[in-house]
Amino acid sequence: MQRKTIIKIHTALAAFFLPMGIVYAVTGGLYTWGITGKYDRQDVTLELAEPLPAELSALVALAEREVQARGLDVPTGKAGIKKSGTSFHFEWTGSRRDIQIHPTAEPNRAVLRLMDTTPHRFFVQLHKAKGGNAFKVFAAMWAVGLVGLFLSGGAIAFLAKPYRRLATLSAGAGVVCFVLFAWFS
Repeated sequence: MQRKTIIKIHTALAAFFLPMGIVYAVTGGLYTWGITGKYDRQDVTLELAEPLPAELSALVALAEREVQARGLDVPTGKAGIKKSGTSFHFEWTGSRRDIQIHPTAEPNRAVLRLMDTTPHRFFVQLHKAKGGNAFKVFAAMWAVGLVGLFLSGGAIAFLAKPYRRLATLSAGAGVVCFVLFAWFS
């Protein structure tokens, strides 16, 4: 492949994935330091005809009914049951909203927690793959595109004689730093 073609590929990938790169860099960097965004939270007491079920399908059906009765959309991510000792709660996450259902001391009463994301938390949720399938496909494309960026950038550097030594030293230093930081983590 000619150097000019590699440069075109590199340029197209970089320009196309620039917004995704910025979002992932900002949300990932801030998340590393505990800045995860916030939720606007509302707790609603549910009066149930029978005790809160512990089966996922029944909890999903209950959550869908309660959320849609309030004119809201269900989350875009996955639903699951979180267990802690002898207790549990239902959790369904998404990019715009998380839902939780918690049992109470009274068997026929539960708490529905509606958690709407703030703008920063929305992007954190996308970064954490809590969005819908369309965004998950785009995130997979981003992963492939990122590898393509590194490969094409490396190829450009190694093919240009003035940059070959710098690229080789930098790649070596990167491998050493990665191994050291991983070892001491």
